[in-house]
Formats: sequence, C-alpha cells, structure tokens
Amino acid sequence: MLVAAPASGQGKTTVAAALARLHARQGRRVRAFKCGPDFLDPHWLALATGAPVHSLDLWMTGEADCRARLRAAAAECDLLIVEGVMGLFDGTPSAADLAERFGLPVLAVIDAHAMAGTFGALAYGLQNFRPGLPWAGVLANRVASERHAGMLKDALREPSQWLGALPRDAGFTLPERHLGLVAATELGDAMARLDAAADVLAATPLGRMQASQLPQVRFEATEPEAAIPALLAGRTIAIARDAAFSFIYPANLDVLTALGARLSFFSPLAGDALPACDAVWLPGGYPELHAEALAACATMRESLAAHAALGKPVWAECGGMMALFDELATQDDAQVHRLWGLLPGRVTMQKRLAGLGPQQLTLGSDTLRGHTFHYSRCETTLAPAAHTARPGATQAVGARSGEALYVHGPVRASYFHAWFASSPQATARLFGAMPIDLESHAATE
Repeated sequence: MLVAAPASGQGKTTVAAALARLHARQGRRVRAFKCGPDFLDPHWLALATGAPVHSLDLWMTGEADCRARLRAAAAECDLLIVEGVMGLFDGTPSAADLAERFGLPVLAVIDAHAMAGTFGALAYGLQNFRPGLPWAGVLANRVASERHAGMLKDALREPSQWLGALPRDAGFTLPERHLGLVAATELGDAMARLDAAADVLAATPLGRMQASQLPQVRFEATEPEAAIPALLAGRTIAIARDAAFSFIYPANLDVLTALGARLSFFSPLAGDALPACDAVWLPGGYPELHAEALAACATMRESLAAHAALGKPVWAECGGMMALFDELATQDDAQVHRLWGLLPGRVTMQKRLAGLGPQQLTLGSDTLRGHTFHYSRCETTLAPAAHTARPGATQAVGARSGEALYVHGPVRASYFHAWFASSPQATARLFGAMPIDLESHAATE
C-alpha cells in the first residue's frame, strides 16, 4: 500500500515505518520505497525493513524504473510499503499519480489532534477527489483518547474505511530539524521508537490484518533495461560518507558500480585520509551541523587541494559543495568557520528555504534529472558555467530559474542533487570519463 496524508507533518513516516517493522517482526519479508526525492525518511524505512530504500518518482526516476523496482521487490517479498510525499495530490507528479499508475491502494494518515467531524470530510475528500483512486482506508494520528477515536470513526461516511488510531506519544515521535526528520542513525533509541510505534499499531484494525487480508497488487513485467556502458572502468571514486555527508541514494551507488567504478568510502568527521582515487564525490548532508569539526580537518583540506592540483575530478553536490567554499557562516553571520577552500567565497545559512523542487542539468547531449533542497546561499566570484532548469523549462547559461553549476578547474559543484540512473553518460562526465561539454550546449541557446 501507499501511505499518504493531506499534507506534510501528518505522520506518514511513523506509520509507514511502524507498519514495516510490525510485519518484519512477524517474520515477513518487507520492502519499503519513498515517493519523490528524499534522503531522510528512507533512513527510518531502511531501519524498519533491514533493506535499502529506493525512490519512486514518475519524473525523476521514470515510470520504467519505478515499475522495474516494484516488480523486483514483489518477486522476493511479502509486503511492499510506499511512503508518499507531501500531501496526496501535491506536486507534479504526485503520490496519487504513482498510486493510480501502479494500482497501489492508498492508506490515508490524518493528524486528528484538534479535529472531530471534519476528520470525516477530509477522509471522504481524499478518497473521492480523484475518481477510481485505489483505496485502502484511513488511520487517525495523534489522537487524544479512546473517546476521541470514537468520534473520528463515527465521522466517516463509510465505517469500513476506519483502520484505527495512534495516540500522541513522545515515545515514538520522530524528531525533526530544518531539512526534515533526524536520521535514524543519529539516535541511539531509533529502533526502540519504531518498536513502540509498532506495538501500538498492532492493536489497530490495520495492525491486526493478516497478510492474506492486505491489498494484493500485480506488477507487470518490464522491458529489459539497456546495459550501462563501463565508462568508469578502472577508476576509483572516493565517496565521503558520514553524518556530515549522508545524502546518498543507494541507486546512485549502483549506477557508479555498473559504470565500472570501484567505490572507496571515507569519513572526514572520523579523520580518515582521502583514499587513493581517480575522482572524489562529496554528497549532500549537514556540513552546517559539523562545521567546527570540518574546519579542523586540515589534512582533508590539504589532500583535496592536492587531488585537484593533479587535475582529478571532484563532484560536490549541495552540502558537499558547501564544505568546499572558503567559509561557512551560521545565520546572521553569528559564527564563521573556515572550510576547505577549493571554491572561493562564503556559504551562509538562512531561516527560510532557498531552493526546493525538481531540476535537470544538461551536460552536452546528456541530461541528468534530480532536485534541489537547501537553506543556505553562496556568495562567490565564480561565474556559473551553467544552470539547472525545472522540468520542461529551457536551461541556459546565465538563467536564474535553476541552480548554478560551478566549474573551477577539475571541481564541479552545485546545489543540484543528481539521480545518476537518469543519465549514466552524464554521470560519467561528472567523474571525468568525458569532458562535461558545456560550451557546445551554451552555443545552442
């Protein structure tokens, strides 16, 4: 089923992860997916299932990729859970589009903490706004008492749609910060929180359903995917991976491996040296939360500078790019940290979102799809080599509709988060297999 809601912050991740954990504890093989681009919710879903969590997005990853991943998981698992994104009908494409395309029954999670009869109107609207949308039922979240739950159930036009209620309980609340949920790997009691939520869910009609009572969906066969050429064969890519650089899609690692690259992981926060490599990937994450520690990584600063001095590629996205500037300033310049200095300028944190939404980046004849999501802005003397564009928009050098791509020697950096499978060829360009060929694209604009 697809776990959706009227809006963000309703408790989708808690319910999806609790449902996955409940069935995994009962010995079932469970796989979870996340609708849309997201690095944080999948941490909780992966903890609940013990398996990698891939994104499903009809634009970014594509329908064929979604279908292939769902079918492959269905072939080896008992239960598939897809967590929606934002509200059920928000975005283009939306979670509802995904549910409709693949016949995924929707479980609507509604935060009912200050609600009574309106709960029924919301549930009815979600179910009937789009005729024919596959439907599983509705679950109330953050309910005050059994009496409150009874009022909510009585408000439904169809009592059979009631799948239970979860109470307000700090014991299984998933903490948040400015980019979303705190990653499960950062909390010592993460599994205890999931178990507590699963225990409560077990007492609801949803939790009491046997496997045979859950909705059944058939995923049709897909056309075989074209083989990915080994454009990075013989190359080693060093990838930063720790609490400061944790925004890594498992599918991106799969693409790099399919391209023939050898992957070598390192942790700047742990004091690791830069491994011997042909290229470096600095993924997104939370450098702003670890700026003091990163500023103290003098050896990493020097080894990255030496790597770049040899003309070896560096791909830095979002948080990875932030770490490469001369300075990172907290809000209102309260603190300024000297960072790694491969890019001239300063990054400053802000209270409000500075970038959000799907984006695409064209490199020569190849186009990478992805997205942007950040709370910082950068000030630099570098002129952007290109900009990303929104889906359907024109990408042009100097355009202001998307994120800047900075090219400084062998360093390529942007706030843009790339989905490598959308163009393995463009991915290979980022890591030095071929020139990135921006000039020929600019000449066509």
